[in-house]
Amino acid sequence: MDRLYAIIPAYNEQDNIRQVIRDWYDVIAATGEESRLVVIDDGSKDDTYKIMLEEAAGKPALIALHKDNSGHGATVLYGYRYALENGADFIFQTDSDGQTLPGEFDLFYRRRHKYNFIIGCRKDRKDGFFRILTNRVLRLVVRMIFSIDLKDINTPYRLMDRSVIEDCLKYIPKDFNLSNVILTVAAARKGYKGLYIPITFRNRQGGKNSINVKKIFMIGWKALKDFCKIEKELR
Repeated sequence: MDRLYAIIPAYNEQDNIRQVIRDWYDVIAATGEESRLVVIDDGSKDDTYKIMLEEAAGKPALIALHKDNSGHGATVLYGYRYALENGADFIFQTDSDGQTLPGEFDLFYRRRHKYNFIIGCRKDRKDGFFRILTNRVLRLVVRMIFSIDLKDINTPYRLMDRSVIEDCLKYIPKDFNLSNVILTVAAARKGYKGLYIPITFRNRQGGKNSINVKKIFMIGWKALKDFCKIEKELR
């Protein structure tokens, strides 16, 4: 039976994390006895990790990890490496803000043997004009630098087989903030078979987004330089 590891990074999500864990736990556990829901606390300053430990009691398929703060992208990479080291056959990633729906996961998992990576394409997004605009600009930048047009470049709803991640991780700089972007780009450029499936993308279900305009600008400016370097490596 396939071993699935679902990776959820969390930072200051005490308002959401309990419900997110409960929403996802049964979905992931139902895929097999060796599947795991891995929630990674990225050095939260609130009670996120405490709640994670409370939820882990009596949930054998839930793994609650804690690490020093290094940002969303770096935490996602940490989770991918953890999954690979522990023998995952397939790796799923989503976020801890409650914007995505576990009920749509089966559409992805049923197709896992037909595609190397399956990514959600956010339809009718509810997370605000600025974030939608940011994603459109990012898609344009990726098209210009990598000569590839991807429907939804940075979606936190993706299922990948381990071969893709093992192969493509080497192109991602250490602690890179836009790790999922490069993972998607590298997988597409290297000819892995991918599929986009429309998903629901709700408002954040509680708490505040830790990413602001200044952070997005700084991440984007650094990413531009890294994108050019990575493009040469992919060639």
